This record gives sequence, structure tokens and C-alpha cells, in this order.
Amino acid sequence: MIDDNRFRTQRPHADKIQMVNLPEPKVYHLSNGIPVFFIRSGEQELVKIDFNFDAGSYFEPQPLVAHFTNKCMREGTSSFNSKQIAESLDFYGAYLKVFTSRDDAQLTLFCLDKHLDNILPILHEVIFRPVFPEDEVETIVKKSLQQHLVNLKKVSFLSRQIFPSVIYGKTHPYGKYAKPDDYADIPRQLLQDFYETSYKSSSFRIIISGNPVSDPIEKLNRFFGRHKIEKSKTLKYSAEILPKSQREHFVKSEGTLQSAVRIGHAIFNKKHPDFLKLQVVNTILGGYFGSRLMKNIREDKGFTYGIGSALVSFQHGGMFFIASELGNAVTGQAITEIYKEIEKLRVSYVEDEELELVKNYILGNLLRSADGPFALSELLKAVLDYDLDMGFYNEFIRIVKEISREEVLNIARLHLDPNSMYQLVVGDDLST
Repeated sequence: MIDDNRFRTQRPHADKIQMVNLPEPKVYHLSNGIPVFFIRSGEQELVKIDFNFDAGSYFEPQPLVAHFTNKCMREGTSSFNSKQIAESLDFYGAYLKVFTSRDDAQLTLFCLDKHLDNILPILHEVIFRPVFPEDEVETIVKKSLQQHLVNLKKVSFLSRQIFPSVIYGKTHPYGKYAKPDDYADIPRQLLQDFYETSYKSSSFRIIISGNPVSDPIEKLNRFFGRHKIEKSKTLKYSAEILPKSQREHFVKSEGTLQSAVRIGHAIFNKKHPDFLKLQVVNTILGGYFGSRLMKNIREDKGFTYGIGSALVSFQHGGMFFIASELGNAVTGQAITEIYKEIEKLRVSYVEDEELELVKNYILGNLLRSADGPFALSELLKAVLDYDLDMGFYNEFIRIVKEISREEVLNIARLHLDPNSMYQLVVGDDLST
């Protein structure tokens, strides 16, 4: 007879993660030179196809143009209206997701492999023959404006929107953000013009993941390999970072009971030799639920339900920030404690036990993020923008396993100087 109590008291055996074997994609090229990265993995005959264009907000002539161009491409083509596109995708159990970031724009198709022959003609129309119907564009813009007006009442949204402009400057592509008046100035022709320069004749990248039975490369070449490419890549340009002259900023939001706080600065991207080490330091500070900021601000002081820090990489820069929402009456005290935690990392060695815990968390989280073909494609996408490969993650594993507490202290001193950080508080009366 099995003693159930024994299993309740014995902790299961766990081995340390030594290496995460991430498969390198097979690389193909269509007849017109378009690169295709293929990750064959999984057991189901599902396929995910990502089309990635250099058409993010970094390149737009004015706010919202990149977003609405990408969003409205599926609202009508030369051969199909928006209803026909939606019904066709639904009939075949497919899903088309569109997304725009600061640096690029993506169209992602999820479907069964057996339906690719029926779906690719529709996808080809969406990508290369959109007509941006005026009524559809107008409806989408109006709905988006209503949601934007709702979001403007949320301190978390305001802080997230405004903070990049504080550290990059309002004129920098990473610092610009949309205001309600910008929604009134999105004519169909503006979207068409941006499409012509950033999609129609520009190079792009395809990532396939899943376990298709058929040959997806042949099918993609049939529809997308004949497309004429006139520009190898959208023109890249640099912009000067012009942050605010003052370090501390307050934006009043009437009637709010909480304040949203962001503290941080512009920083390098993942191609910098210190980026991966700084990720470890960031995790210690605020990058997971057991971080120092969580223990202090949430568990010890009870000032918030959540607080964290993040290291964000862009193609032309990056951003480190700490973010939280706090009661107005404790916002000042919480900010003082945040700076104390930053300073502790810069003056004292991290204990071996804490560092080991963080290392195990990072490696376990990386392993979890590589679970399945679609997750692997996201990891691949995250490095291709920087001309890196999946070896980036093996280097990350090496650094995580080998980083010493001396290196943690040195990286914190180099890149987490409070005197270089900017502070934004969005809220109401902080004295109450």
C-alpha cells in the first residue's frame, strides 16, 4: 500500500538546467530573394506564418499612420471586402493577427496545414492588394478614438504613453505618442502612401513554425516569390535623443485614487555586450515576483499590488524602467524606497543564495518560453531584428550560469545610476 503522506512531505527531485537546446531554423529564399526561416516542431499539423515588415511607428510620417495602415490592410482588397475576408478565414478555421511595434509591423496567420492552399490566395491579397476602403478606415479610426479616450482616464495608460517622450524627447520616433486630435487626421490616402513606401515594394521576412505535412516553402514561393522587390529594406535613419531637461515630472489626472509611477532612462539594445548581464541585474531588482522591489514595496510596506522593472530593446536603442501603481498618499514614500533598492544593488554584493535563486528563475523562464513551435518562432523573431540567431540564447544561458556577484555589482554601478534616471508620476493630489 502506498503511503500518500510520504509524497506530501518529500520534495520532488529537481536538476539544474545545464543547457536549453533551441533548434536553429532552416533558412530558405523565395525566387525574389525573400528569406524564409522554418522551425519544424510540434506534433499537430498546424502552421504559424509570420510576415514581418520594416513598417513600425519609427518610420511613420505622423502618429498612428503605421498602426492604422497595418490594421486596415485586412479590411478590403482588390478582390475581397472585409466581410468576405473574415468569413473565408472563419470557414477554414484560420486566424489572422496584425500587430505594429515601434520598429516593425507583422501579419501572422494561424491555420491547419491542409487549408494553406485555400488561405494563401486571400493572404496574398491582404498583403499586396489592400485598398483601404474609406468607410472601413473611418469606422476603425472612430472606434479606436473612443477606446483611446477611455484609456486616457487610466493613470497606467498615461504613464506608459508619456514616459518614452520624457527620456527620448517628443520629436524622437520612440518618444512620439498619439493624442486625441491625431485621430482626426488619418485620411485613407495617408495610409495608402505609407503602404506604398513600407510594404508594397519593400523586402520583408517570413517565419514558419509548426509541423506541416506539405511543403510550405513551395506554396509560399508560388504566391509571394513572384512579388517584385524594389527596395531591399526600408530606409533606416537615426534620430537624436533629446530628453527633458528636468528629471522629475508630474502629470495631473483628476479624481484618481492611485498614481502611476515610472522611473528609468534610455539605454542600449540587446546587441550591447552588457545587455544580457543587465538582464540578470534587472531580474534581481524587479524582474520577477520574488524581486527586491516586490518584497519591499508590496510585501513589506504594502504600498502596491504589483511593481516591476523591465529592460526593453529596440532596434535603435532601448529603455530601462520601473513601473507601479500606488495609492496617492504613499507614492512619495514608495519612490524613496525604489531609489533605496537601486542604491543597494550599486553598493552591496548580492548574497549567493539570492543570486542562485534568480539564476534558476531566469533559466526556468527561458525553458518555459521555448515550449512549442509557436513559442520558438517568437524567440527567433526577437533576435532576427538585430541580425542575431538562436545562439543568442545559449550565450544568455552561459552568462546567467557564470555571472558573479562582483559582476552584478559592477553592472549595477555602470548602468543603474539614479542620477541619470527620469521620474514620471501620473495622478491626482499626492498629499491625500
